[in-house]
Amino acid sequence: MTTISEAITTIKKAENDADKLIEDTKQKSSEKIEESRIKSKEIIEKSKEEAMSEAEKMLLEAENNAKKEATHISNKTAEKIDLSSKTAMSKVEEASDLVVKSIL
Repeated sequence: MTTISEAITTIKKAENDADKLIEDTKQKSSEKIEESRIKSKEIIEKSKEEAMSEAEKMLLEAENNAKKEATHISNKTAEKIDLSSKTAMSKVEEASDLVVKSIL
């Protein structure tokens, strides 16, 4: 009879150990899931910050390029205006000479 009693005790202990192991595993699993959630949130936030930083750099670069292009266009336009003014002034002198000659 003692052997059966010992066997039952051993089986009960094994069941209790198995229940404890299952409970510990569930607890560790929950902890791992929570850690993963926290890590994923951190990764997402870091990625957002990096994306925003990169977007700001790109925007600044685009603005600088636009300013350079605007300056270039402005300089070209000023050159053309200056050339047109010089050409027009030479024509004015020529026209005034013709007017004077035709009056005289």
